[in-house]
Amino acid sequence: MKIRKKNVVLIFTDNQQAATLGCYGNEEIYTPNLDLLSRESFTFDNAFCPNAFCSPCRASVLTGLLPSQHGVHSWIDDRKSDDWPIGWHALDGLNTLPQILKNNGYETALVGKYHLGEPKTPMLGFDHWITMSDGHVRSFYRNEIFENGRNYFHEGHSVDFFTSKAVSFLEQNSQNEKPFFLYLPYPAPYGHWPATKEKDLCRHSKRYENCKMDSIPRESLSIEAIKNYDMVKSQSGKGMDYSMLLRAPNDIETLRNYYAQISMVDEGVGKIVTALDHLNLMSDTLFIFTADHGLSLGQHGFWGHGAATFPSNLHRAAHSIPLIIKNGKDTKVGKRSKLMVSNMDIFSTILDITGCVEVDTGPVVPSRSLLPILNEFSDNWGEDAVYSEQEETRVVRTQKYAFFKRFKNSTEFPINDELFDLENDPEEKRNLINDSKFSEVKDKLSAMLDDFFAKYSKSEADLWVGGKALQNSTRKKFWVDVWGDDWSPVYSFEKN
Repeated sequence: MKIRKKNVVLIFTDNQQAATLGCYGNEEIYTPNLDLLSRESFTFDNAFCPNAFCSPCRASVLTGLLPSQHGVHSWIDDRKSDDWPIGWHALDGLNTLPQILKNNGYETALVGKYHLGEPKTPMLGFDHWITMSDGHVRSFYRNEIFENGRNYFHEGHSVDFFTSKAVSFLEQNSQNEKPFFLYLPYPAPYGHWPATKEKDLCRHSKRYENCKMDSIPRESLSIEAIKNYDMVKSQSGKGMDYSMLLRAPNDIETLRNYYAQISMVDEGVGKIVTALDHLNLMSDTLFIFTADHGLSLGQHGFWGHGAATFPSNLHRAAHSIPLIIKNGKDTKVGKRSKLMVSNMDIFSTILDITGCVEVDTGPVVPSRSLLPILNEFSDNWGEDAVYSEQEETRVVRTQKYAFFKRFKNSTEFPINDELFDLENDPEEKRNLINDSKFSEVKDKLSAMLDDFFAKYSKSEADLWVGGKALQNSTRKKFWVDVWGDDWSPVYSFEKN
């Protein structure tokens, strides 16, 4: 008898560090459903993202590749969608998770925020397509929706909307012979204007009216955030106000609304879990909850993520993510791991657990299957380190150290490396890069970074060797200074 492959449910949140959940130690934010899920699943305490922007991380999870391989180095700027090639998708031509699963007999669905190209037409590999017009979230309410060839406006909260659509998909496919893949990237909690101004409309807002917000640090404004604001403002043109990155760390109203949106997501996840249980699907489903990237909520003196500072901030708050995995009936209930993992590893994990075959073409995939850890065979995991990149900054994290390596060839924008001793300085406050006692450590970590990117990066997408970014770069002035006036993002590498 043919054994049916496991269903897959992959839930993403937007802009959420791990420390904002009760199961990761937060005592202020109300997340009962995710806390229960963690107790019944396998939880990763040291999960990170390969890039702290929405589009690159989503691209990495769906391909198992680094930004220096797939070319998405920054957020896809949907304000420029009129300039996109017709039907443009950033991942066209690459092996993607939905396409591989579809080729292996899966019914596939995107329900939520896309942010990797044209929202009106489905990305290859998705049978069902329900998304919003704005990848860069402008509001939690009254969003234009594209659903399987038709478009309309939905007045209510987007988390409620996508949760309802996801439950409908589960119900419709509960009796199918085909397994299903549900990709549910929520456009929340988000944490940016203007979405954060809508606190009175969120039913969880009252819960935080008198919250002391003790889990949020009150730090002085980062000079790097100010430098970045000046840089981005000079090249952004009209249409976006970056000043919130400077004022938000001490804006209690914004912080409380962010908390309320986390509770909205938690409620949505609870409904998805309930639906799977009610339909008797959970034991045959690989259920993954994670985030695209983290978000600094005042840590290191700024609000934001990715390139919200210059040079880019790759500290834990902006790169740490929740990662909770329930592997159906094979779950090691209530287990946790401190091994260094990446949400990029989700790609290989899903293919490994489902037994689906990837077409052997394209670049070497740095994604690693988490199955050995889930089965508590961590000796098979290999190097206990994770790698990330944010245009001009690359980082390697181990249990003991975090090393930030900067690209040095710019004359206009000189920047320095950073090294942190995580055992003695877990908040990454003391830069030891000029401490001679750590020179060997620095050299070793620098070599690890160089070897890693030499092994995996593709020259056309590797900014450090003159490659191009797809569609957008927040550091265009920097790269023009390095590579010359003709350096500019592209829509396709094949055209060069």
